[in-house]
Amino acid sequence: MTNFRSGFTLWQMVSGARELTEHSSVLDRIDAVLRIMGPAFGRTGYGKGRPLVNALEDVAQESLLVGDFALAQRFQRFAAYAGGELFLEILENYYDEGARRRSEEGMRRLVAMGADRAVAVLDALSEDNPEATLADARDLFRGIALSVDHLGLGAGEGGIRLPTRERRRLQQYGHMELVLRSLPRPASAEAARMVGVFLADADAGLLAQLLELKARRAGLDALRAVVEDGTSSESALHARLKNQEWIFGGAYVAELARQQYTADTILDIPLLRGDGSLHVVELKRANIKDLVIRRSGHLMLGAAAHHAVSQAQNYLRTMDESREAILADHGVDTRRASATVVIGHPRFVSGGITPKEIAETLRTYNTHAARIEVITYETLLESAARMLALVSAQRDRDQTEGTTA
Repeated sequence: MTNFRSGFTLWQMVSGARELTEHSSVLDRIDAVLRIMGPAFGRTGYGKGRPLVNALEDVAQESLLVGDFALAQRFQRFAAYAGGELFLEILENYYDEGARRRSEEGMRRLVAMGADRAVAVLDALSEDNPEATLADARDLFRGIALSVDHLGLGAGEGGIRLPTRERRRLQQYGHMELVLRSLPRPASAEAARMVGVFLADADAGLLAQLLELKARRAGLDALRAVVEDGTSSESALHARLKNQEWIFGGAYVAELARQQYTADTILDIPLLRGDGSLHVVELKRANIKDLVIRRSGHLMLGAAAHHAVSQAQNYLRTMDESREAILADHGVDTRRASATVVIGHPRFVSGGITPKEIAETLRTYNTHAARIEVITYETLLESAARMLALVSAQRDRDQTEGTTA
């Protein structure tokens, strides 16, 4: 059951976001969100539920279509919160300057405290054992890390009741405090100063790139694990690909928030091309034994692949027929829509058919197709991994050139 959310904080953020655009079509959709939330129209509470989520997603999609990707991402996060997929603390850290400063201050204090205590631990180790090695220090810190699982705050006394959100935050700080208090000797002010200097001088752009690369690698690893699990369902694969449009290549600027454009068509992953046209990604299971079959000595796609292609063809035909209505209602051009079917993986294909033969069969099939391409999850993973490697190599070159300059 979906845990829909709303409230004054979200209303404030939506109202504030209205000042960030001058596009009338986006403003109209933001006003529709505010009407649903309704505190200014005499309601006792704030409207929530699926209508609110849909309205927020409409703002995100319209923002994409006018080229305002930052505003689109903002409203995608609003929709994720309203749909129960994102905590309010995350939104506040993104869009509430005061909340972000408080969070950053807390992190700085924890880093400083941790660095101080780490220096104290090393001082104590060197005093007890002047011949201690790096391996000894590593073993010591590993033991401290393992001991965290055995620490707790206890039941507590005093009769003070905290909201769940504040209690969870207190527990996080409390666990860290217990760990640090268990370490020997007083803290070192010099260590805290050095960490502060490092944080002040850190290149924010470089850190953002590193975090993005790390997130993409983690997302790719998670997708690979689901693909290689022969029991994974289509919904499990879809969950790992949601909001990861980069995996499909640089031709796509974003994943559209809306998945349904006609009454009988729900798209797995709708992507927006740079020219404003729609690209449909249809996901099928990775464990398809008859992805490619051999008949009379010839290789051809099996029934599951043909069924998936037919489904994609029907999607494109339906959107072609409804092109004017979709363009008027949602601003998406479906006349030039195309599709990719992602299905199967060579590791699951039976009949002694090799990965090379599978790739050649698909290449032959795609050569004769106009608007639909069929690829395997292996191809998708390999191309995404190559893209990450190129981006990482380019970042390293840029960093090296910047250092030498």
